Amino acid sequence: MLGTDFRKGSPNWLDLGSPDTDGAVSFYTGVFGWEFLSLGPEAGGYGFFQIDGKTVAALGPLTEEGATPAWMLHFNTPGIQETAAAVRAGGGAVRMEPGDVMGEGWLAQFTDPQGAEFACWQPGKTAGLGRTSEVNSLVWAELHAPDPVAAVEFYAGLFGWRSAEMEAPGMTYRVLSIADGDQEDGSFGGVAPQGDGAGQGAGANEVPRWVPYFNVADVDATVAAIRGGGGSVLMPAADVPEVGRMAWTADPTGAVFALLTPDPQM
Repeated sequence: MLGTDFRKGSPNWLDLGSPDTDGAVSFYTGVFGWEFLSLGPEAGGYGFFQIDGKTVAALGPLTEEGATPAWMLHFNTPGIQETAAAVRAGGGAVRMEPGDVMGEGWLAQFTDPQGAEFACWQPGKTAGLGRTSEVNSLVWAELHAPDPVAAVEFYAGLFGWRSAEMEAPGMTYRVLSIADGDQEDGSFGGVAPQGDGAGQGAGANEVPRWVPYFNVADVDATVAAIRGGGGSVLMPAADVPEVGRMAWTADPTGAVFALLTPDPQM
């Protein structure tokens, strides 16, 4: 599971681009019990979702023309310029060139060859999120791609990620791990064929994308809170053997995220 000892390729930041930041604050604080710390007008409306003063995610207005509401996963890189070059060499696109963020770190945004958007963060004064894997924080990162094998190859070229195949009902799931250390201990996410998982509920709206999973104490209660807050359920709560209980959901603007109560034996 995720930690906050970020190494090359670790998910180290997560933010939501929303057309309605005030509505997003109301929705997510109601669902997860987060608090919101605004960085003020000078930060363009950007701010942090926190638990006990530790950042678990961030929020900002949509800034790209034609952008849709979405959660954006960021991955740690020690050399963001080199990562941008590797993205291009691997057939991906650079949507936002690397730039310094007020000394806190360097940020760039990319699109992989199959169309999934992601970002990279090269730490400066800010290493990344202050809390992961605990209840109501990021616990898993999952990519849905038309060609999972090609996706694994692309990201391995950027970060050196390792993968392990796991057979699941009707598909092969690929568990991703960072390049360093024990492979199982370094696992942080996975790749599923597009159309599985949320795709079964999202139907024609399913697109290649990274989706964050949040650890919750009670998936069913959280789903009820999401519905009560105006969100929707893309895949109803279900038990997955040796994984836990999960559901796929979306906020009122359509940004997709998932819930997981991990199997205590995992």
